[in-house]
Amino acid sequence: MGSEQEPADKAATIDPTFRNGSLTAIGVVVGFSLSFLSTWAAQPGPWNRTDIGAVLLICIGILLQIRALAGMLSIRSLQLASYERLIRYFLTGIGLAAIGVGIAIFADVLGFTTTALHK
Repeated sequence: MGSEQEPADKAATIDPTFRNGSLTAIGVVVGFSLSFLSTWAAQPGPWNRTDIGAVLLICIGILLQIRALAGMLSIRSLQLASYERLIRYFLTGIGLAAIGVGIAIFADVLGFTTTALHK
């Protein structure tokens, strides 16, 4: 009597300012990832299987990062469940891109490739 309860179906939300910071961070990382891939693709020389595997992981990672960025632009990203899902996409994308870069670096160090780190 006297106390009103919020509807049970009302989803938890996050503060728009908090979301905006995440949006900025995601945008910066996506830009860096695309720049890295662009620089690597511009390198002369033949590609081999190691390069293709690394680039595939980097590209999938970038696609997940872009998916997270696009999702953050939606008003739905203010809902906690949506925000957390988009952050998982982003972190998975960073992880895959980092693994791809790591493969490229180790392949270059071990002499399996001539493309990844040379100009």
